[in-house]
Amino acid sequence: TRARRQSRRRVAEHSFRARARVRAKAAMPRPLFVAATRQHVGKTTVSLALMAGLQKRFNKVGYIKPVGQQHVEVIGSDGAAVRVDKDVELVKEYFKLDHVSWPDMSPVLMPRSYTKRYIDGEIQLESQVEAILGAQQRVSAASDVLLLEGTGHVGVGSVVEMNNAKVASLMGADVVLVANGGIGSSFDELEMNHSMVLAAGARVRGVVLNKVIPDKVEMVREYFGKLLSQRWGGSVALLGVVPDLPFLGKSTLADIERLLHGKLLGGHHLMNAHYDVREVDLVTTGVRRFLRKADYRSTIAKRPLFVTHATRDDIVLAYLSMYKRKTSDISKQPADSDSHGASEMLADSAGAPAGNEQWQRQWPSLPWAGAMILCSGTAEGVDEDEQRPLPFLMEMVRAHDAPVMLVEGGTRNINDRIHSYTAKMHIKDPTRVAAAIEHYEPHIDFDKLLNTM
Repeated sequence: TRARRQSRRRVAEHSFRARARVRAKAAMPRPLFVAATRQHVGKTTVSLALMAGLQKRFNKVGYIKPVGQQHVEVIGSDGAAVRVDKDVELVKEYFKLDHVSWPDMSPVLMPRSYTKRYIDGEIQLESQVEAILGAQQRVSAASDVLLLEGTGHVGVGSVVEMNNAKVASLMGADVVLVANGGIGSSFDELEMNHSMVLAAGARVRGVVLNKVIPDKVEMVREYFGKLLSQRWGGSVALLGVVPDLPFLGKSTLADIERLLHGKLLGGHHLMNAHYDVREVDLVTTGVRRFLRKADYRSTIAKRPLFVTHATRDDIVLAYLSMYKRKTSDISKQPADSDSHGASEMLADSAGAPAGNEQWQRQWPSLPWAGAMILCSGTAEGVDEDEQRPLPFLMEMVRAHDAPVMLVEGGTRNINDRIHSYTAKMHIKDPTRVAAAIEHYEPHIDFDKLLNTM
């Protein structure tokens, strides 16, 4: 019956949880579980910094993403294909975690229809618990300390009875909560997630505030520290206040190509160069106004993105002329170099100098590499051939080797999709991963973090 099934689930859950806590205490320091207050707050970036810092302090650091959603296919040690969470691929390959296996790093995946199958009883709670705790036991045996990464906010996974708070409690882990910087709204979100963690029987070890306005870092550190002490009795440490670094929010042309299912016709040497998706110009004007605006923008943004319809032959010709003029004396960078990428990290959201002397010296020589996205959307009553770019113009694009991408869709729709896109960390963008670690790690108090283990 349903009642007996629910009873068995509760018994199994409590039994597994107790055994997990015994193992965690006996074999190693308490695991760290990184969770966020909501989506897009930098949970994976904080996890990368924690991983880098822990590797400097422990011989072998294990990593598990107990419950994953977005997955990729990798090749296991036996040559067989394995599906794992996308963050597992990043962490294992970047940090060279050869001592743990792919399946153990991603024990539960939730692909399409997973929740329906769970509700229908095809997937049982016990099987999820066994997969997670089995993976923890094996990774812990091969590691000196264990880092766990959650999925989304603390409540994600509740539909299959495996939300982040519950999983952290199950694995005997302490939680590090990541929230966007600020005071009022940040604490509001933290309070809700903190309560859920406590209700599940886990402990919040500390808080990392992310993307804080640089000139407010010290103020936020002071007042948020007081707030945590007053409201949570000093039991939760403020582990870090990380100033915003806009470079980390930039996407590569490869990211944008995947997002839009487009095709880059030229400029493949810029595939891994970074562009700010918030600085996109939708071109609907005439050539003269486009050129005036583009020339002005080139003084403050070295990598603008232009979006226009594929039939705007005049704009395409003007862009190619501008591209040739501005890049004629610039030698191409290797595909994986992200020309002047280290300096670009010091720029603000518009790409202008951020006050650093080295950046100010290098800013004038940063190559201009504006890219154009041509939208080949279809309009009712218009012949399809009349909405495609002219073949000889596309040959000119290839001859100039200019970064021009052809996509399907209307200009406004494409523009909106680019604007709303949030770049994620992945192994194919090591420049941004390295930049994230270099920026975040110094802002995390590892002594405070480890003293509470």
